[in-house]
Amino acid sequence: MTIRVVVADDQELVRAGFAMILDAQPDIEVVAEAGDGAAAVAAVREHRPDVVLLDIRMPGVDGIEAARAVSGTTKVLMLTTFDVDDYVYEALRAGASGFLLKDVRRDDLVHAVRVVAEGEALLAPSVTRKLIARFTTPDHGAGHDTDLLPALTARERETLALIARGLSNAEIAEAMTVSEHTVKTHVSNVLSKLGLRDRVQAVIAAYESGLAVPRRGQAQLGGHPTE
Repeated sequence: MTIRVVVADDQELVRAGFAMILDAQPDIEVVAEAGDGAAAVAAVREHRPDVVLLDIRMPGVDGIEAARAVSGTTKVLMLTTFDVDDYVYEALRAGASGFLLKDVRRDDLVHAVRVVAEGEALLAPSVTRKLIARFTTPDHGAGHDTDLLPALTARERETLALIARGLSNAEIAEAMTVSEHTVKTHVSNVLSKLGLRDRVQAVIAAYESGLAVPRRGQAQLGGHPTE
């Protein structure tokens, strides 16, 4: 099955470079390019791609606004120049399934598109650490929502905690001594009960609720590390 992609970045060379790398793959087709957020939203609505790559900072409609507009119909992979971008958290809350730095290696870019297209979540480790650090700042405590947890069974809460550590379904199955099929059921129940789109939002929910606490060397979600 071919993965259909829209690439949106206001820098023409960056946009063209990513499009060329992706279009060269036998299972990926770049169906459109866009130079700003408004054009990206229009391209997504016209072409209905599986994945859209959005530069987080674009003139007019930025990547966050564009992500909010299209995340219900298309998987969103955000791009940024710096891993300390202040908008990382908001982009993930807007529905992004992945986050990559623009200096990502060719193979990791292709891998990221495939992972996100399959419904998994993907973050560069440095971005993950910055995201999680947000939940340890003194002024973030008011954001914890412990009301989320009673909706989950004990096994589902355990599954959510392991998702927050960056474990794959296979690794969760091993840790809980259950089958991968059972893990998939638990993950599905967690997302459904908490009204979450994907594993990225599950990680956010785990930290906001206080169920998960920061760990050193947080793993990338749903894929191999990019650094």
